[in-house]
Parts: sequence; structure tokens; C-alpha cells
Amino acid sequence: MVLLASRYNHLMQPFASAQDLRHHAFVIEAEAEEGIKTAQAWAEKELGMRAQGNPDVIVLRYGLLSVEDARRVSELAAGVAFAGDTKVIIIAASRTYHEAQNALLKLFEEPPEGAYLFLVMPTLGGLLPTLRSRVQEISLSVSGRPKRAIPEAAEAFMKASKEKRSALIKKLTSGKDEEERRENREEALAIVNGIEAAAYAKLTRGGGAAALLSDIALLRSSLHDRSAPVRMILEHLSLVMPKDLV
Repeated sequence: MVLLASRYNHLMQPFASAQDLRHHAFVIEAEAEEGIKTAQAWAEKELGMRAQGNPDVIVLRYGLLSVEDARRVSELAAGVAFAGDTKVIIIAASRTYHEAQNALLKLFEEPPEGAYLFLVMPTLGGLLPTLRSRVQEISLSVSGRPKRAIPEAAEAFMKASKEKRSALIKKLTSGKDEEERRENREEALAIVNGIEAAAYAKLTRGGGAAALLSDIALLRSSLHDRSAPVRMILEHLSLVMPKDLV
């Protein structure tokens, strides 16, 4: 329980303030639009920048952040601001391969003068320790984190019988081409995220989900690796999930 409390303490951290202006690289654990709004609100409050319609507040949305996308982010960060000396780049991604995170390391460690970077992801479980050490995490609001929505795919998986789960797992671990396999992997990650959100909600209601959350913390990060054993991960979660999770 102490471990879980430590793992989720960041959910109640206060909104980053002016004293954090020495930091130029941040991460936000949230769905894309929630995180983008949080980053824009920070830019308005702490930098005095108008977020909407401002060419120096750049929002980039990705399903999967690739190495090529990471290089594009670096190019944008290195560019000159249109007005003044400050620019904000908000990168919202459903997930990102480790290679792309490695491509961002230097940028997040030493952002160009006047550049503020925000990486928004639905979960930070797959964030490399080397990248995480270079950023500061900020919460969605001063009042704390709103309830995490459970993706429809995750709800369907949790409510399904073991036979139907097995069929879904088989589908998600196949694909006729790279694009379909990538889409299936994104759906698999959404399912894991949803199971985690449901388990955390159950824990806060006094239910027994600590063991499941511990398993997810270990397994979910592997999904960001191209060679991740997705089938084994989903099959394990299917076996250990409490019947009353949803």
C-alpha cells in the first residue's frame, strides 16, 4: 500500500507555479485534449501568452509518436518565435516508441532558449527513466486530477467472457500489414490503460486492486517496445482481473 501511495502521490501535486519557470520541459499524464488545455493554461498563467490563435503556442497531436515526428519537434523548437522571444510546443501522443523518446532526450535536457516543451500522454508508465529525469510533471489542475475515463475497448474487454477475451486478444495480436498491427497495438494499450483506471477507481473505493495495479505497472511499460509480448500481457491481465472490476 505504501508503494501504491508513492506511485500515485503525483496525482495531487499542485499546479506548476512561477518558481518552476527554470524548468522548460514538462510532462502531463492525461488524455490529449485535457493535457493540451492544461499546458495552454500554464502558458497563459505563467508566461502571459495568449494560447488560442497564437503561432508561438504550437499543438502537435499524434496517435503514435515516431522518430521522424520527434525530429520534427526538435526542428520546430529550434525555430525563431514569431513574436517575442518565447514559444511553447505541446506534443500530445497516445503512445511513443522508445526510439522516439531517445530522439527527444537532448531536446528535453537542453531546450532552445525561450522554448517550453510539454509532452502529454494518457499514461506515463512507458516513459523511459532517462526522459522522465529531464522533465517536471504537472497535474491537470490545482484541485487535483479528474476521474480518468475508461476507453470503450477496455470496458468491452473487462465485461467479456474469457472465451470472448481470448478471441479479442488473438485479433489484437495479428494484422495483415504494419499499419493494422500498429492500430491493434494502440487498442491493446488503450485496454491496459482502461484496466488500470478501473483498478485505481476500485482501490480508492476500498476494493482490493493493489496486486493488479502492481502487475500493470510492470507490464504496461513493455507495450511501448516494438518487440513487446502483447499477447502474453493481455492474457495475464485477463486471468488476474477481479470479476467485479467494472
